Amino acid sequence: MNSGPIQQGELIGLIAGSGGLPLAVAEGVRSQGNRLAVFGLKGLADETLLSGADRYYSIEVGKLGKLVKSILECGVRSVVFAGKVSKTLLYGMNIVPDLRAVKLLYSLKDRKDDTIMLALLDELGREGIEVLETTAFTGHLLATEGCMSKKKPTARQEADIAFGARIAREMGRLDIGQTVVVRNRAVMAVEAIEGTDEAIRRGGKLAKDGAVVVKVAKPGQDLRFDVPVVGLSTLETLREAGAAVLAVESGAVILMDRKRLIEEADRSGLAVVGFRLP
Repeated sequence: MNSGPIQQGELIGLIAGSGGLPLAVAEGVRSQGNRLAVFGLKGLADETLLSGADRYYSIEVGKLGKLVKSILECGVRSVVFAGKVSKTLLYGMNIVPDLRAVKLLYSLKDRKDDTIMLALLDELGREGIEVLETTAFTGHLLATEGCMSKKKPTARQEADIAFGARIAREMGRLDIGQTVVVRNRAVMAVEAIEGTDEAIRRGGKLAKDGAVVVKVAKPGQDLRFDVPVVGLSTLETLREAGAAVLAVESGAVILMDRKRLIEEADRSGLAVVGFRLP
């Protein structure tokens, strides 16, 4: 359901997981002259979101009924998803879904990311709640094409980027993950349920040093959820793994705290490159 264009001063809902992206979205919402209602996922959302919100609700992961009820009660008609909810958390034993979440999960054909999120978006849509694209408030953070760091990749690393981009794109098409670690045009690791950082660590151990890490969006990426993000924590993992290059799809991957991220990459001698897929 499309409820029409956002009106200035409108109360926008932010369904917040972990990481810095919810904070960036919150800043974007306020900078555009809108008010903010945060639905922070308990144990995940950054507590600093509370101080900048007009309204704040703490929601336990798996309590879909409470989430929908809270959104409707405060009069929000448009929401944004931002932040991580680890798959390992979702498959852990600590999450007790409510009846509405159980019904949704049992209606799914599989448990892939896209399947779960599209079903959730449909559930919200039936209540008249529109889910906005994450980039509506963070478009300025998208990676640009070309080398963004002082260090430039070598010819061998350029070949690894091209090779890794093809592999990562296919992984994304299969909804497995969005990151691949390569060296000398051989795959060291692919991202799966463990997430980007753990994939980088595994790949770094095999590559020893000089690994090229490639991150892309899924083909036909739905910008309402799961937009790929790279932040300072990822950069620290790249350092630990001894990686030499971070290559991301331009116009599709969000670089959190971009200026500082590039500065830190320069200090570490890490090349950061944006590339455009055909």
